[in-house]
Amino acid sequence: MRRSTDRILTTHTGSLPRPPQLVQLLYARERGDSVDEAEFEQAVRLAVRDVVAQQVAAGVSVVNDGEMSKVMYSTYVATRVTGFEGEAKEPPAGALDLDEHPEWTQRMYALRSSGAPGVARRPACTGPIQYWNTAAVERDIANLKEALVGQPVADAFLSAASPGVVSIFLENQYYPNHEAYVFALADAMKTEYDLIARSGLTLQIDCPDLAMGRHSKWRRLSFEEFRQVAATNVEALNHALRDIPPEQVRIHLCWGNYEGPHTHDVPLRDILDLVFRVRATGISFEAANPRHAHEWAIWEEISLPEGKVLIPGVLDSTTNFVEHPELVCQRIVQFARLVGRENVIAGTDCGFSTAAGAMNVVPSITWAKFRALSEGAALATRALWE
Repeated sequence: MRRSTDRILTTHTGSLPRPPQLVQLLYARERGDSVDEAEFEQAVRLAVRDVVAQQVAAGVSVVNDGEMSKVMYSTYVATRVTGFEGEAKEPPAGALDLDEHPEWTQRMYALRSSGAPGVARRPACTGPIQYWNTAAVERDIANLKEALVGQPVADAFLSAASPGVVSIFLENQYYPNHEAYVFALADAMKTEYDLIARSGLTLQIDCPDLAMGRHSKWRRLSFEEFRQVAATNVEALNHALRDIPPEQVRIHLCWGNYEGPHTHDVPLRDILDLVFRVRATGISFEAANPRHAHEWAIWEEISLPEGKVLIPGVLDSTTNFVEHPELVCQRIVQFARLVGRENVIAGTDCGFSTAAGAMNVVPSITWAKFRALSEGAALATRALWE
């Protein structure tokens, strides 16, 4: 992955608004409706081409495919891996903070889902896990590489779900315990990780399990018990990443991409040692929203390990406020002066459509935010290099 050697690079965390026609096709496939595969693949290909061009036009320097082929960033795994023939028996684990404010929770979900003509399925694991659908990830790679031709980007990445986050969303009904399940997922997902890395693209691993998992899936555990689960997830992820150079990998931490109280979020400080263990150079994390914006100060006390690169969120992905470029600049400079300008890439707190059609921020404002990101990075470049 590229570093900010002569300017502050800009990026984001992956998901971007899908075109309405593609959203309809994604949910039709999710429901099991008959869908013309040639029509679907063409819609994905065109959407990737357009979303790469939009990122470049907005000034984003490290781009991706916007996750156009996926209905959701984690549940897509069930279409590429065997063993997910069942249906979840338990309801999704609610977040502790949202449980405390049901009147807001009902309103929030209604707003977020207004653009999605369906919901993502939650298959359950009922048999042995093995990766089989390499054609899907190979198409993702090919679509992104085709879209990159002639585009002046610094780097490009593809996202993939971590074994730990898959275990949150896809219920285990087969393996004897969490450790067995997450390592089986790691063995399978290694195929996808390796294919992305071998293509020359940067691999981003989405790891909400290391943060959001604390107040959702593993909310009933003690803090030490949660850390044990998180440590197991890191061990499984490293097992899957063992053949990929760390400098080709970045991870994304997330406390849940929703506008809510977040009063039960685990502090970054309390999980940072586990995050540092991951075989990845880049660390993308929330740093712009009101619950985590203060955590830049921990870098006054904690040294960034050699070789690591921070990708702090300088845009909040849950609000339709467009950050002023000068605020973006201030946030970037704050981090750069603590860990070194070459060790900072300006990012976003999370994605702008983590499930197809479900958005906190409307598309036109998403792109306005990216333009503010680019302008703020240019201001920070002048402040740090001139």
